[in-house]
Amino acid sequence: MAEDIHCIRFGSLTATIKAQGAELCSLKDGAGTEFIWQAGPAWARHAPLLFPIVGRLANDEMRHQGKTYRMTQHGFARDSRFAWAERGESSCALVLEDSEATRALYPFAFRLTATYTIDDAGLDLTLTVVNTGGETLPVSLGGHPAFNWPLQAGVSKESYALTFTNEEPSPVRRVEGGLLLAATDPSPVRGTVLPLSESLFTNDAVIIDPVNSHAVRYAAGPEAGPWLKMSWRGFRELGVWSKPSGAPFLCIEPWRGYASPKDFDGEFGDKPGLMHIAAGAEEELSYRIEVGSS
Repeated sequence: MAEDIHCIRFGSLTATIKAQGAELCSLKDGAGTEFIWQAGPAWARHAPLLFPIVGRLANDEMRHQGKTYRMTQHGFARDSRFAWAERGESSCALVLEDSEATRALYPFAFRLTATYTIDDAGLDLTLTVVNTGGETLPVSLGGHPAFNWPLQAGVSKESYALTFTNEEPSPVRRVEGGLLLAATDPSPVRGTVLPLSESLFTNDAVIIDPVNSHAVRYAAGPEAGPWLKMSWRGFRELGVWSKPSGAPFLCIEPWRGYASPKDFDGEFGDKPGLMHIAAGAEEELSYRIEVGSS
């Protein structure tokens, strides 16, 4: 249905957003290059929003004040229909508020607004979480955009790398069964460069916690066709993920929060990594995708 999608444009750039999940499902330049993964059989999503959790909870259960709620991986926002708050030529905004359905899963009052704005160089997504209730809001929030890998036909996947703005020497974290392992792995980032290969994801996502950088460039080389730069504000962790089975996409995921540690067995509000938003307060996080071609 036409009301379920909206296209924004500026100059030669266009982006398409769905009401379902407030999900970005296309970002194209003037040459027709599609940067966003088109939700093929390998993975049926484009760029979901992760809310009110990032990752998984043990047994998919959230405990709060003596009650247990079912909360599946990455939360319910990605499978919820947002309401259109604005539909302009170069920007749009979508809103998800708590309801009887959400409170059956997550007993908190909230308003989540996703605002997309496009300009001649890229696309901005601003995510605002407002605590509309009377108690502290424990919550996580993340982006999960998937980009085509490779960005250009005929270029090998192993030609691509992520180049960070700062060195990332700290050990990286991994998950097992969707839960965060206590043990860490040596960083695969060589100074500021993370060479990409399918084998990098044999043990699931690479989680940089905390991430030192504020941006990363994804490209096959300085003069090797389409490239993109992703920058973020307010996010503290970064996940990098693909499937090791030859899936032609790469996810670059700014997070504020992460999966439950394997040994965590407490109240949801005590889970590591959460934001705690006071009644009536809000948190604003954002990321930007700039695109170009060498």
